[in-house]
Amino acid sequence: MTAEPEDVTGSGLVVGDDGLARPVWASTDPLLREYYDTEWGVPVRDEQGLYERLSLEAFQSGLSWATILRKRPAFRRAFDGFDPERVARYGEADVARLMNDAGIVRNRAKILAAITNAGATLSLREKGGLAEFIWSFRPDETPRPRTHADVPTQSPESKALAKALRREGFSFVGPTTMYALMEAVGIVDTHLLGSHRRGTSGVWPD
Repeated sequence: MTAEPEDVTGSGLVVGDDGLARPVWASTDPLLREYYDTEWGVPVRDEQGLYERLSLEAFQSGLSWATILRKRPAFRRAFDGFDPERVARYGEADVARLMNDAGIVRNRAKILAAITNAGATLSLREKGGLAEFIWSFRPDETPRPRTHADVPTQSPESKALAKALRREGFSFVGPTTMYALMEAVGIVDTHLLGSHRRGTSGVWPD
């Protein structure tokens, strides 16, 4: 029988049956737990990887991340593995196909944003590429949250990144969405102090 997670001194961390401390959001759902342990906060520095994360964060707006994570395989199939060169060529027939795909989030504005952002990603190659562009907004310091309430939802850098991306033709890139992206791809480390994942990105010390 699997033991229930144990609260850790009101910190927002729980200790799983494997003895590892995780935030509450990653402590029970097996899919979220696996994502937290293996992906969240791990640096992503390639164009396709960042375009995918950018797209999924936009689709997540107004929804739970668990919903997006469960649909991620379907998203990858529907969007040709988030290859920006392929997605940038999508036309109305592809939009209709995507709107009829029950496996993904069928929101026309978000679908159109993913296509627009694919084209903007290709254009950014003239300025060093999407990865270099996004990572140039890495702050000088990262938060050191002790509880979930200490984790910011945006920052001066996420505001600046959102503004800069919009200037480059991107959409659905608000400052809160961009902060979530920065957390997910390791640009900032918002693992709670005491979490077994804190400081594991190689970008920031614990």
